[in-house]
Amino acid sequence: MNRLLRTGRPLARGDAPSMTLPVLIVGSGALASFFAARLAATDASVTMLGGWPEGVAALQTRGVCLVDANGGERCFPVRATADPSSCRPASHALVLVKSWQTARAAEQLAACLAADGIALTLQNGWGNRETLQAQLGMARVAAGVTTLGATLLGPGRVRAGGDGPVALPPDERLTPLRDLLRLAGFETRASADVDGLLWSKVVINAAINPLTALLRVPNGELLTHPDARALMAEAALEAAAAGRVQGFTLTFDDPVLAAEDVARRTAANHSSMFQDMLRGAPTEIDAICGAVVEAGEQTGVLTPVNRTLWRLVRAAVNGDRLSVISNQTGTDTDHVSRVTKHENSHHTR
Repeated sequence: MNRLLRTGRPLARGDAPSMTLPVLIVGSGALASFFAARLAATDASVTMLGGWPEGVAALQTRGVCLVDANGGERCFPVRATADPSSCRPASHALVLVKSWQTARAAEQLAACLAADGIALTLQNGWGNRETLQAQLGMARVAAGVTTLGATLLGPGRVRAGGDGPVALPPDERLTPLRDLLRLAGFETRASADVDGLLWSKVVINAAINPLTALLRVPNGELLTHPDARALMAEAALEAAAAGRVQGFTLTFDDPVLAAEDVARRTAANHSSMFQDMLRGAPTEIDAICGAVVEAGEQTGVLTPVNRTLWRLVRAAVNGDRLSVISNQTGTDTDHVSRVTKHENSHHTR
C-alpha cells in the first residue's frame, strides 16, 4: 500500500502563514478555476495564466465564481492573463491544464517561473511531470495527485464535483503551498510514493472515463449494463497489470472492485472525458489509455481493451470534428480525413 507520511487538517485562519503566498495557476478550466476560487477565498494573491480568451476575459471582468450544490454563487478576485511574461517571477505554480496542453504550459512556465521556483502538477494522466521537466528541469517540477473533481459551468464559473485529498511529495519547497491549500480547506497528505498514486488514478480513469465518454452516460450507469461493466473490469485489470510490472504499488488490491467503487460513489458525475467529448474538445485519452498501451508495449503486458478504447475515443473526437467541418462548410470529408490523419500522426504516443 502507498505510504502516507502525514495528514494535514484544514488550517484555521489563525494558523495562516504571516505572509500571503502569491500563487500562479496555469489553466482556466474546471479544476484550475476551482482551486483558484478556494485559494482566492483566503485572500491569497492568485494569478491565472490561461490560453482560452473567453475564460481569461470573464476572469478579468468578474473574477472566478464558485457555485455550490444549492445554486449559491460567490465570486473572488483573481488576476488573469494570457501573457506568461507578466507573471514573472513566479515562485509557486499549480499546473491544472488538460494533459494535451502540458507542453504549452511548460513553455509558458519557462518564461515566468523563478529560477528557484517550483511547479506542482495535479493533472490527470501519465507523463505530465516528464513533459514539464523537459522544459523546466527536474529540480523545478513536482507531481502530486488529487481525486477532486469540478464542472465548468461557463467561462470563470465552476461547481465542485468529487471530494478527496491532495497528495504531495515530501518536498520542503512545497511547504508554503501545502499550508495555503490547508488554509483553503483542502485536505493534504504527504506521500513518498506519488508514482503509485498516479498510476492508481490512471487505472481508475482508464476503466471509467472512456466508456462514459463513448456511451455518453454518467459514471454510475456503467454498473447497470453488463457489457459496459465487463469492459470496465478488463480495462482496470490491464492497467493494473501494466503498473505492477513497472514496480508501482497501487492503492488497492483489486482494481475491478476499486473502479466499481469509484463509479458507485460518483454515480451522478459526468467524467471529464465525457464533458470534453460533449464540447467537441480534445480529450486526455493519450495520457490515460494511451499510457497504458505504451506501458504494455514496454513490459510485454497485453492491453487489447485499453488499445481499443484509446482508438475509439480518438476516432469519435475526430469524427465529431469532421461532422462539424462538413456541416458548416460543405468540405469534402475524405480530404479532411486525410488532413486530420496527418495531424494526428504527430500526436500519437
